[in-house]
Amino acid sequence: MQVGIVGASGYTGCELLRLLNQHNKVEIALATSRSFNGKKVSAIHPNLRTIVDIEFEDLGIEEIVERCDFVFLALPHGTSMKIAPELVEVGLKVVDLSGDFRFDNIEVYEKYYKNKHSAPELKAVYGLPELHKKEIKTANFVANPGCYPTGVILALAPIVDMADRIVADSKSGISGAGVKPQQATHFPDVDENILAYKVTNHQHLPEIEQELNKIAQGTSVSFVPHIIPVIRGISSTIHCFLKEEKTSGEIRRTFEDFYSKEPFVRLLEVGNIPKLSAVRGSNFIDIGSFEVDYERERAIIVSAIDNLVKGASGQAVQNMNIMMGYEETLGLLFPGLYP
Repeated sequence: MQVGIVGASGYTGCELLRLLNQHNKVEIALATSRSFNGKKVSAIHPNLRTIVDIEFEDLGIEEIVERCDFVFLALPHGTSMKIAPELVEVGLKVVDLSGDFRFDNIEVYEKYYKNKHSAPELKAVYGLPELHKKEIKTANFVANPGCYPTGVILALAPIVDMADRIVADSKSGISGAGVKPQQATHFPDVDENILAYKVTNHQHLPEIEQELNKIAQGTSVSFVPHIIPVIRGISSTIHCFLKEEKTSGEIRRTFEDFYSKEPFVRLLEVGNIPKLSAVRGSNFIDIGSFEVDYERERAIIVSAIDNLVKGASGQAVQNMNIMMGYEETLGLLFPGLYP
């Protein structure tokens, strides 16, 4: 299958190139970049030297359509909406890694992304395979979830209906901010530091609530993201204040039942805390703790993902596999880079 990556010069584009290169059903047909048109991919992504030798191209819609069977959009928020409608209209299958099409309600997108949506009539399937696999199988257009929502939603979905209050504390590696340099991600500011940001209005909060409300209507989440001085990974600690008493064993068994057929969800034993180093570079989500604080009537769930793989490009390839009828794990079933 001929696959194109539109906007391939960023971190998610790099990961797509890395993952697709080892996928035995795929040939990378093109990788676009206006800024680096004519340069070799490996000049920008040095890890791909001698592995992916194609050049970046600056292409119009017509040539992308002519050369591709499947397209990944790894573009900045606000840009995908200008391209996706034409690609979908001609029958291409598309996975969009931006936030442009994740919301059921366009007004929510416009409020949190502070951007007028130019294609509100185009609807996508929300691409979290562990919750929406049936819809993804028949979809032509999938909106890949955000990185924080992937870690938080999957850590909550099995027990969200057991909780009357939820607090999600998430800590992300700096690559989540993207490849473009900025003051907030400047090394002297982030090294040996932990920085909370957008503590009440992060754009991933309504995405988390949207999906959890499909399981348990009326769910509200107190979500605070932080930047930590690592390159990859998101660790989310979830406090679920329970409606009625549950044991740690009961909670873990609920997770076992919920995710029994999900190849990329790994459940740790009660009391074990997931490590970022165990999922780094992989498409797995590790979920653990499951401990109950009986005095405060809360359960603690901890999840760990690689924000660039399960939180972005790996999940996008997982969605492609499902959309195309391939084995879901194809090209993705490899361990993390531990330690």
